[in-house]
Amino acid sequence: MKIFTSLFNIFEKLSYHRFATPIMCANSFFESIFWPVPADVMLVPMCVYQRRKSLYYAFLTVLFSVLGAVVGYYLGYYLYDPYISDFIRIMHYQKSAAKAAEYLTTYGILFVFVGAFTPIPYKVIAITAGLCAAQRYADEGSAGALGILSFVLVSFVGRGLRFFLEAIIILIGGDKMEHLIRKYIDRIGWFCVFLIVIFVAYKILI
Repeated sequence: MKIFTSLFNIFEKLSYHRFATPIMCANSFFESIFWPVPADVMLVPMCVYQRRKSLYYAFLTVLFSVLGAVVGYYLGYYLYDPYISDFIRIMHYQKSAAKAAEYLTTYGILFVFVGAFTPIPYKVIAITAGLCAAQRYADEGSAGALGILSFVLVSFVGRGLRFFLEAIIILIGGDKMEHLIRKYIDRIGWFCVFLIVIFVAYKILI
């Protein structure tokens, strides 16, 4: 049953819809705050079926992803207790948030870059970075390298490298890349489902 092929065909049609770009931007924005669907899920099909606009779509994805991360940062900075901490608990992100806080304390702004570039849930890093910045400001009178300006600049670099790399690969790959994606989309999709199941099981059992 080719579920993911069907979904990909839906995204193909969506990429030509007049609201496709706003939906992609909204997904990128909210994914950096609370939304579980990665920005890549819409960016990749949009680039595949509108290759001439690949770099434009990558730019919008980066922009709105970082804007969402800024919102997440300030939520962590001002509203972590009790509102955001409850959200993290409901989403079972407590251990991820604790690890993010540990790494942010140890590696500082470098870990923000790692989170921006890799599949690590960036929403957790954005919120935790705001929390760590607030704590550092309370203790030292300055957020230091975790200040909002540094956070935004590093986020643009990390998110930019990730999303522009995807767009450029698709742009250069052309029809061959589209063919490969179509051919292996179901295998990739079911593999991702498998990883999600393992992750959820880990969260429940550990």
